Amino acid sequence: MKYLIIGDEDTALGFGILGIPGKIVTNADEAQHAFQESLDDNQTGIIIITERIADMIRPIVNRYLFTENFPLVVEIPDRNGTTPGRPGIKEMVNMAIGIKL
Repeated sequence: MKYLIIGDEDTALGFGILGIPGKIVTNADEAQHAFQESLDDNQTGIIIITERIADMIRPIVNRYLFTENFPLVVEIPDRNGTTPGRPGIKEMVNMAIGIKL
């Protein structure tokens, strides 16, 4: 099972230092293409995508969030921090399991 990062140049390069391959994207078309390539590779088990890039292709990403199917999609902040107005990890877990912790 492989990990893959989709994000801006700084994020992709940072993960690359850790040995995680990445795709650098700058617009919605590139993001959609990179995400689809990741889905098509049956060896990819976890797709890490920055929040800002995920927002560019939100309808597509939402189809894979909190599903039982692989790959697992994980959104992370980029170097600029969390996108304002986004729920924190606690709120996301509450939404995923349907129980307020």
